[in-house]
Amino acid sequence: MDCVRSLHTSASSSPSSSQFLRHKQFRFLHNHLQCRRSVAALGRRTNFRPLHHKSNNLRILCGVGVSPPQSTEEQKETKMKSKSKSGRDKVWLNIRLDHQVAFGESVAVLGSSKELGSWKKKVPLNWTESGWVCKLEFKGGESVEYKFVTVGADKSMLWEGGDNRVLKLPNGGSFGMVCHWNAIGENVDLFPLDKEDGVEYKGSSVAQTATTAASSPDVETSPFVGQWKGNAISFMRSNEHRDRESGRNWDTSGLEGLSLKLVEGDRNARNWWQKLEVVRDILLESSQSEERLDALINSSIYLKVYFAILFHFFLYWFLACIAYISFLMQWINTGQIPCFEGGGHHRPNRHAEISRVIFRELERISCRKDTSPQELLVIRKIHPCLPSFKAEFTASVPLTRIRDIAHRNDIPHDLKQEIKHTIQNKLHRNAGPEDLVATEAMLARITKNPGQYSEAFVEQFKIFHHELKDFFNAGSLAEQLESIKESIDDKGRSALTLFLECKKGLDASAESSKVLGSDLLFKTMQSLSALREIIAKGLESGLRNDASDAAIAMRQKWRLCEIGLEDYSFILLSRFANELEAMGGAHWLAQDVKSKDVSSWNDPLGALIVGVHQLRLSGWKPEECAAIQNELLAWKARGLSETEASEDGKTIWGLRHKATLDRARRLTEEYSEALLQIFPQNVQVLGKAFGIPENSVRTYAEAEIRAGVIFQVSKLCTLLLKAVRTTIGSQGWDVIVPGAAMGTLVQVERIVPGSIPSTVEGPVVLVVNKADGDEEVTAAGSNIVGVVLLQELPHLSHLGVRARQEKVVFVTCEDDDKVADIQKLKGKYVRLEASSSSVDIYPSSENSNGTFAVKNVSSDVAPKVESRGTPDPSWSAAKTPESNQGVSAGGVLLLADAEARNSGAKAAACGRLASLAAASDKVFSDQGVPASFNVPAGAVIPFGSMELALEQSKSMESFRSFLNKIETLKPESGELDQVCGQLQELISSLQPSKDIIDRIAKIFPGNARLIVRSSANVEDLAGMSAAGLYDSIPNVSVSNPTVFANSISKVWASLYTRRAVLSRRVAGVPQKDATMAILVQEMLSPDLSFVLHTVSPTDQDHNLVEAEIASGLGETLASGTRGTPWRISSGKFDGNVRTLAFANFSEELLGAGPADGEVIHLTVDYSKKPLTVDPVFRRQLGQRLGAVGFFLEQKFGCPQDVEGCVVGKDIFIVQTRPQPL
Repeated sequence: MDCVRSLHTSASSSPSSSQFLRHKQFRFLHNHLQCRRSVAALGRRTNFRPLHHKSNNLRILCGVGVSPPQSTEEQKETKMKSKSKSGRDKVWLNIRLDHQVAFGESVAVLGSSKELGSWKKKVPLNWTESGWVCKLEFKGGESVEYKFVTVGADKSMLWEGGDNRVLKLPNGGSFGMVCHWNAIGENVDLFPLDKEDGVEYKGSSVAQTATTAASSPDVETSPFVGQWKGNAISFMRSNEHRDRESGRNWDTSGLEGLSLKLVEGDRNARNWWQKLEVVRDILLESSQSEERLDALINSSIYLKVYFAILFHFFLYWFLACIAYISFLMQWINTGQIPCFEGGGHHRPNRHAEISRVIFRELERISCRKDTSPQELLVIRKIHPCLPSFKAEFTASVPLTRIRDIAHRNDIPHDLKQEIKHTIQNKLHRNAGPEDLVATEAMLARITKNPGQYSEAFVEQFKIFHHELKDFFNAGSLAEQLESIKESIDDKGRSALTLFLECKKGLDASAESSKVLGSDLLFKTMQSLSALREIIAKGLESGLRNDASDAAIAMRQKWRLCEIGLEDYSFILLSRFANELEAMGGAHWLAQDVKSKDVSSWNDPLGALIVGVHQLRLSGWKPEECAAIQNELLAWKARGLSETEASEDGKTIWGLRHKATLDRARRLTEEYSEALLQIFPQNVQVLGKAFGIPENSVRTYAEAEIRAGVIFQVSKLCTLLLKAVRTTIGSQGWDVIVPGAAMGTLVQVERIVPGSIPSTVEGPVVLVVNKADGDEEVTAAGSNIVGVVLLQELPHLSHLGVRARQEKVVFVTCEDDDKVADIQKLKGKYVRLEASSSSVDIYPSSENSNGTFAVKNVSSDVAPKVESRGTPDPSWSAAKTPESNQGVSAGGVLLLADAEARNSGAKAAACGRLASLAAASDKVFSDQGVPASFNVPAGAVIPFGSMELALEQSKSMESFRSFLNKIETLKPESGELDQVCGQLQELISSLQPSKDIIDRIAKIFPGNARLIVRSSANVEDLAGMSAAGLYDSIPNVSVSNPTVFANSISKVWASLYTRRAVLSRRVAGVPQKDATMAILVQEMLSPDLSFVLHTVSPTDQDHNLVEAEIASGLGETLASGTRGTPWRISSGKFDGNVRTLAFANFSEELLGAGPADGEVIHLTVDYSKKPLTVDPVFRRQLGQRLGAVGFFLEQKFGCPQDVEGCVVGKDIFIVQTRPQPL
């Protein structure tokens, strides 16, 4: 399963929703403190972690809750009870387990009371960076027993060891407690909290500070305090800073390059400004080199920890560079990398000047055209860690108010000394994030008891606190937006005002626990998107070289506002997603579609559109995001208006939505995969070097995924897809090869040699997490009889076609619940049954095979020629490669003269197609639909030409040596890959003779665009038919003879790719007997490309022709690209057309631009494609393709796989081959 999906809380249960369904309106109840803290978390990812579960026996108070509508009498009764009891007989308990688990796992608690599930039903805890939390309500005075459990991705549970924990509850009140995993005998202290507090604990120091701050109504905890993981703040009455330093160790073992430079730089940088200088120097040095990303990653992490480090090797060095910077800055900002006084006196203006240099460089990089989405993603994590460099902070003596406060005569002497030595002197000598933590703690202290200190003193300290927050860019979102109000135009100012009004309304509803409809929430979402788009557009122009310091400072505010709006959209989407689940989630939505009412989908689709729009504004694949938005808007507007045959509109509606929702979820998976490529290993290296706590290192990547908009988008996609699957009856399965298979269920990451444990014997049903589509189905072992792939896969990928040829039952599954059920069967003997109507997998007895046939199993894991017996006879008509087939040097054949013996089955079939094209004009289906088609002009470079080039280059001896080696090398050793690479390199260096190029030039016009294709003697034959096994090079021309000649060599070399070699081994074909001809055809510029199966591949129905169609060139269909094509079936005799799937490939390939062997990749918007939106076009095309496919099946005498394309109103057929059944 993909990593985003695996993070979703799986312990969700549907509450009784009769009241909700009657109202059909979303209602919201938001916990005051969590919402306030999360909204205030501008400048970093929030710690807001709403729970996604409900229980009839349990009232969840943390995160987002749901309150059903109450009658007036019920409300009165509730108020009276509240007044009379005052909470004295109730205990509100905030529980935190200080523990982190493996990626994708979760934590729950079970206990003896009904609030803890009565030992039967686990109560999930909510994830935070510092542990797992929840808040429960108990009856006061009772004793409860309990234990924590770790819940695996497959829903299995691991209990704590030892006796049950026992807790004696007070008679009433609100308390917090912190526990540790497996510490059964620990003394757990209950510390008092205000009843309304919903804080997330970050350790004793933070818990104490947050509790103190929360008790004062005038103090709003800033993100620094909310995320601080550094040392506790204590107030000093003398200069004791240097005496309080604790020893630090830096582990540089195994480090080199940027990571070593960063760690050594930190060792020499005691205080914050020196650490900022380290970041500045590394960034400036690396931004001009390939180490750009590396520097950014390191800086991000490094600085985040001090406001609380860098990368070893990375694919793109600059990505690694900025990743290092990202880690470093985040660890600094959370106190995990401490800062100390350095002995000198450097006022905050030094920090501000360094920050301005870093900011300018980051903005310069962001605006470069070659900056990758991954680099933009990491850069956004660095910005919030930088201090402000407004004019007041670059002044020679900034932040002087604290000096005046420390010398006031209206406060006690001891307090004056504490302010002077803890805040003033420290700030003006070596400012650091801990100064804001100390200031907020002091503010909470002096405001806790109103009237204790003079109002003038308190007011001045509040002003200073606001100034300090401004310096650290730690202000609330509203404060940040107010700071740019004067710099924005009238349109932007109106959008800003509207958003703040909406936000204020939402905050007010949270403060009062007022039940609220969805209108205000959506108005807030929409106003946020509009405002953020205006700000993002203003940042598009980049930073001018002659920009003034004031303009640069204002741009930083704009950038922080734009990032802050993204963070706030996470809160809104989280709030919406939880309420949607409370309404009944996927079940409720599916029921409404069943009753032909899709109005309830408007808000969920609208929320998803908002979420995707946020990703677009963040720079993550903006063209893809825009296409998804357009499609969702179009399908939302069309509703159930379109029907097909007797279908009432629900299926077409569902299939369209499924295609786009799958595409949207693929977008989230790619995002999470990018994060996982950037962070985990590199965080581990730097975390070890800096001595960062293991929990923080292990959960870093998971935290970044969970805390972002991408997580909420993924949640919405998963929920909506579940409802869509219910509507269309797919249940998450896609059958690529039907049939039945029995074997031991084994789960692997990918299909690669050695992935199946050696202890597993007999037939295997393989569960595969990921596939590229070009794998060999039996690469992991010849005993594989069935495959369940946990992602979508094009049916015509090499993997799908080879599974069909090998008779391996093959299905894909993307439903999380079914995947979890499958994983429970790991290691068991199971039966997999797959048909067009259903898929079942269940335990079976090994001796219950009956008549079920299991493939012969080789004793060796790697497939061998010997295990296959007699080779397939269909290839034996081709002569051996070195005979040259009687063709003279430089020979070129016209397509009409191509025969299997000299040009291969593919070229011969194309030659026959050319003669059949003329006759097709006179053939019509029973419905009068013409079977007419055209064939592009072509020529063949026959067998023996490659061998002749080897002889002429004196390379034949090396060639034969390599051939002998690849015949016997085992794939799992890695030697096969190496020798295949050497063999391909040898053949790619060959040049076809000048005579061949000249003769091709005489056949085609000089400006004609051509495609160079394979036609091997082991290709397109009965039993050895596969798409995409060998290369095709599109968009070349004889007018550029060098490129054209190189394309021929590349196609020759594809005869010896790893998967081609293994494919021949499986078929029992000796490597020395394989040879390659070259088919050269005029390249078309198709609107659509297709493959026809003249027998339905899913249910073997001989009365249907099924078409798989992609936009643009046909390479998309056979390349294994993530996504699905249009799938349409057409009756051979009745002409009935049925849509089986809508396409969702992200890109189409076009042969435009120079004829250099490259193609253009364009993002596809299917809301503009006739095949998706025009039912008449779809029916007419389906009938024409059905007529063509049936005609060719009759002419070739067996079921066919037919490749072709649509150019305008014309159908072209480029090849046909026997269909594997």
